[in-house]
Amino acid sequence: MNVSRNITILVGCLVLILVCIVFILGFTPLTWNTPASMDTVIQTGSTDLSPDGTSTTLDLRDRVVFIGGGTIDDNVASVLLFSMDDIDYAGMIVTDSDCISRYAIQNQWRLQSYLSKTSYPVTLSNARDYNPFPWQYRNDSFLVSRSGIFKGYTDNQQWPPYPSGEDFLKKELVHAVETDRPITLLITEPITPLTDVLQEDPRLQNGIKKIIWTGGAIDVSGNLDPSTIPPELANKKAEWNVFWDPYAVDWLFKNTSVPIVLLPLDVTNKATLTPGFMTALQGQSLQYRYSNLTYRIYSLVSNEPYYEMWNTLTASYVTRPDLFEKPVTINLSVITDGFEQGALVRDPRGRPVEVVMNITNSNGFYDYVLTQFRRD
Repeated sequence: MNVSRNITILVGCLVLILVCIVFILGFTPLTWNTPASMDTVIQTGSTDLSPDGTSTTLDLRDRVVFIGGGTIDDNVASVLLFSMDDIDYAGMIVTDSDCISRYAIQNQWRLQSYLSKTSYPVTLSNARDYNPFPWQYRNDSFLVSRSGIFKGYTDNQQWPPYPSGEDFLKKELVHAVETDRPITLLITEPITPLTDVLQEDPRLQNGIKKIIWTGGAIDVSGNLDPSTIPPELANKKAEWNVFWDPYAVDWLFKNTSVPIVLLPLDVTNKATLTPGFMTALQGQSLQYRYSNLTYRIYSLVSNEPYYEMWNTLTASYVTRPDLFEKPVTINLSVITDGFEQGALVRDPRGRPVEVVMNITNSNGFYDYVLTQFRRD
């Protein structure tokens, strides 16, 4: 009886051993193949955000959030961004700075309606200034609204209230941190919408790959015009995007380590809105919707001798840094008080900033923009 029982136990043990051997031999190859399988997940997994914030197939292009000021040049810069197939454009935050916000945000909505791009978020920042832009400048957004350029394209009837720019930026940065895919911020107006978000949660700076910013004046004069603001405020060194809120710039310089690529007036003043460019744009506007739109927008200011393509130039840096001189690392600080408030100055103890000082291929810049706008 005991012998029979022992034999039964022995047979059971042998069967269990055989099952284990089969399991090991049968499933080990799946473990060896895991790296290839993970590569497939990394390339095509559904972990990215679409413009409406839903999950979609992972996009390995740089994701770009645009923070602009609702200006005529920002309108054109946004059209340029929509033409860039090699970026993952996330959406726009309009700053109530160099514009009248209710006109500026609706102008952007109607622009995107014209381009069939209304799935991309348009939001409004709550950021407030220390030194407001002159009304003469801000009125351009009203000029665009009443120009007839967007005739046939209606305002967004669900606004106000307007979508929050700060909420949109937080969502983008949280997702960037969680997925370890930092985003690029293109900022062509004051930087306050960003600092307001980072002051609330400094950890979100880990979601930023770099900031590309139109701002400041290094070796050239600033752009405060004593005919538009009191002469007692119009120092010769400050540039408006810094002067609007120098305290935000000071905080960013002192409390973050995010890479900053700065395009100051030294370089953006060289992007003249030339008659030759306008003629070429007009010539292709009869065939291409993007060209038609930008020609009509720029025509509103093409006769103003001081008008440059400041923000459009900065937007082109997102995909075409080869058109510019290599950035120079300069330690900078900002003067926050006194007559020279808003001036960026060299300071050995200041924040290292990558500063783009010159265009190396001006013709290439104009050709690039014209080429991008040859589309419907």
